[in-house]
Amino acid sequence: MRTELVISRSRFITHLSPAADPDEARAVVADLRSEFPDARHHCSAWIVRVEGELDREHSSDDGEPSGTAGRPMLDVLRGAGLTDVAAVVVRYFGGILLGTGGLVRAYSDSVSGAIAEAEIWTVDDVPRWSITVPPASAGRLESALRNAGMAVEAQWGECVTLLVTTSDRDHLTALASADLGYDVTPDPAGTVPLFSR
Repeated sequence: MRTELVISRSRFITHLSPAADPDEARAVVADLRSEFPDARHHCSAWIVRVEGELDREHSSDDGEPSGTAGRPMLDVLRGAGLTDVAAVVVRYFGGILLGTGGLVRAYSDSVSGAIAEAEIWTVDDVPRWSITVPPASAGRLESALRNAGMAVEAQWGECVTLLVTTSDRDHLTALASADLGYDVTPDPAGTVPLFSR
């Protein structure tokens, strides 16, 4: 998503992009520096989730007075409840000084405007379960689980491990037990991010 504001002859080009990890967020910033090499500032903020840890956050004023660009951008991302996102505001200086308050407003408004126009996706962590079955039963069970709307990944070996993504463990247990003809207890196998609009 890209938007642009002109404030007192300065151009503020805002780019929002998904970022799954800090390296991806840094790559977004590097790409904008390459695309707009003659801009005076490439201010940035990003928030990414790291499984089992606190969110990782970063902001950069990139030569603007301290606290006038990156931090306000980060505050907007936080206030919108966004994660796994990088925001970069490219500024072409228009010759008129905006002052500290003017810069904070300009960078905040730039990111807010881009968020207002962006297509926001929700990410939920959905539990994943492991069921180990004989190869002769795996295909039939996998088909039954898929028909019930569950995502299934099969890992074949002497036995087959089905990794099933669903938030309804009881339903999974009932379906698998009915299909196999014996009691099944799915084991926890982490979580999988599920994206939705």
